Amino acid sequence: MLGIHDLPLFLVSGLLLNITPGPDTAYIVGRSAQMGWRAGVAAAFGISAGCLVHVFGSAIGLSALLSASATAFAAVKWAGAAYLVYLGLMQIMARRKDLPNEDGPAAPALSMWQVFWQGALTNILNPKVAMFFLAFLPQFVAADAPHQALALLLLGTMFIVNGTIWCLGVAVAAARAARGVRRSSAAVLWLNRAIGGLLVYLGVRIAMLEAR
Repeated sequence: MLGIHDLPLFLVSGLLLNITPGPDTAYIVGRSAQMGWRAGVAAAFGISAGCLVHVFGSAIGLSALLSASATAFAAVKWAGAAYLVYLGLMQIMARRKDLPNEDGPAAPALSMWQVFWQGALTNILNPKVAMFFLAFLPQFVAADAPHQALALLLLGTMFIVNGTIWCLGVAVAAARAARGVRRSSAAVLWLNRAIGGLLVYLGVRIAMLEAR
């Protein structure tokens, strides 16, 4: 079908990659613990949307261009690094008065759309994600397939759908586990700092990436 081969191996590999804990999972867990399951769901859909951008990029050759052009790679890398470090520092510097107290939760500092776009941009501005899809997806499409772009889109969509389902489960589970934590302003303050530290770490990692 469309030159796709070894589909069972692709599905198993994709599942293992999706369930392996990583920065995306940490971001979803952090937002769920901090703001509840709706924020976790928004984060999960944002991350999936960011991955979808890279799948389209792989299908139409943009990822190959990013891989081949040192200038394009550097531009995306530094934009992504600066954005993540900025977000991380904003989280770290969150003040206690903006957080919930014993009388009940304060209004969330972020809207669900902001959580979504943070998750999306975290992946969109990460050239490492582009390189992953560029390296992973073509392994399951025949070199002489007549519709390679369509095959890559199909495989990428399958990968993202499976990953989204997993991430939604993680979001709900994390929110339930942290229900009591969200009532404590001190706990939420440290969650903010943990999420901020994660974002700064990701930004530094992206800044250190080298084009292959």
